[in-house]
Amino acid sequence: MKISFIEPAILLNAFAMTLTVPLTAQYVYRRIWEENGNYTFDSGGNVSECHQNKSDPIFAFREEVQKKASLFNLQVEMSGLIPGLLSTFMLLSSSDNHGRKLPMVLSSLGSLGTNVWLCVLSNFGLPLQFLIASTFLGALFGNYTTFWGACFAYIVDQCKDYKQKVIRIAILDFMLGVVTGLTGLSSGYFIRELGFVWSYFIIAVVLTVNLTYISFFLKDPIKESSSQVVTMSCSESLKDLFYRTYMLFKNGSGKRRSLLCLLIFTIVMYFFVVIGISPIFTLYELASPLCWNEVYIGYGTALGSVSFLSSFLGIWLFSYCLEDIHIVFIGILTTMVGMILVAFTRTTLMMLLVRIPFFFTMMPFSVLRSMLSKVVHSTEQGALFACIAFLETLSGVAATSVYNGIYSATVAWYPGFIFLLSAGLLVLPAIGLWGVKCIGWEEESYTLFVPEEPSEHASE
Repeated sequence: MKISFIEPAILLNAFAMTLTVPLTAQYVYRRIWEENGNYTFDSGGNVSECHQNKSDPIFAFREEVQKKASLFNLQVEMSGLIPGLLSTFMLLSSSDNHGRKLPMVLSSLGSLGTNVWLCVLSNFGLPLQFLIASTFLGALFGNYTTFWGACFAYIVDQCKDYKQKVIRIAILDFMLGVVTGLTGLSSGYFIRELGFVWSYFIIAVVLTVNLTYISFFLKDPIKESSSQVVTMSCSESLKDLFYRTYMLFKNGSGKRRSLLCLLIFTIVMYFFVVIGISPIFTLYELASPLCWNEVYIGYGTALGSVSFLSSFLGIWLFSYCLEDIHIVFIGILTTMVGMILVAFTRTTLMMLLVRIPFFFTMMPFSVLRSMLSKVVHSTEQGALFACIAFLETLSGVAATSVYNGIYSATVAWYPGFIFLLSAGLLVLPAIGLWGVKCIGWEEESYTLFVPEEPSEHASE
């Protein structure tokens, strides 16, 4: 008997993602370090011992490694841009008719293949360029954005009212906070005790279990509730995908379209900053004057993951006295403060403490997704999340590329510049949110903006 409990799949995927990101960043950094110099990479030394003398050769070498690692990350992200965009848009748009499980299964297959290849790559010491090829192939099946978009649409399908959506997503954020926090905390010990090969192998096993659960135990309400199956050619299917996305913005009043565009702009711009700065944190912590080892990076990752838990508590508490739009403002402003503080941090203690303003970083994502799902019809949820996931994939790759490029160009001049830039960019989603407030966001249901279900056009 199949069940409709999506949370296990989300948590297993979150474990794999949270462990893969810092693992790969440190693997690339260590490989570049070992291949470009005669210095031994000491990961077990005293974290307070760091070469800060600019005349010291190892100081210049460390900066050179930072630049090369940042540029290599840029190449990896660019390799998955086009296939990731196409697969995300097509898979999530088609999920309104063909079910939510297909994007989950294919994106999990892509992640599994990538991690198996990383296991082989690290075991045999193959050239790092093979990582670029594996990223391209994995993106053909979708990526983490595809998986999360399908999961959010799955949750929205099951929720009957708006408040239920907010609470369900907030509870999910709470669970994600526990899993990602523990995973981030242990990531350094995974590297130190097991090494990269066995760590990637464990991730592959977790993804296999997740794939099995989704394929054989998870119910697909969209597919099972379909009363008839319409067979369309490939060109007709593609036309249908673009048509439903077009109708998402065409239907309804001008106020509905304005709210939809502004909310999407707000979440995409906020996503751009948060995703773009994430990998820079690891490079920043590896560099002088911090020079963190893998264990301290694990501590930092764990503190960053606490934002899932604290964001859940924030949404739960603030929802009693504040409107949704004000909760989003709090998340954006506290994240902006955190960025400014990181730019001037020079000690380990301060780097750990400045994570505190980031505790509400995830609040805007949960609340904005709920606000967006409230604006559109239930039959347009897949098209909505496909549009969001498409834009998030585009902005995520663009952000990582831009951030890595800027960091590699400014690391020798002022490493904290990228964080000050991020604080400035966060003004844009704040402006978008202010536009939503000016247009007139209301907490009650937006049924007056939601059109009737669109008629079938495929037969026309």
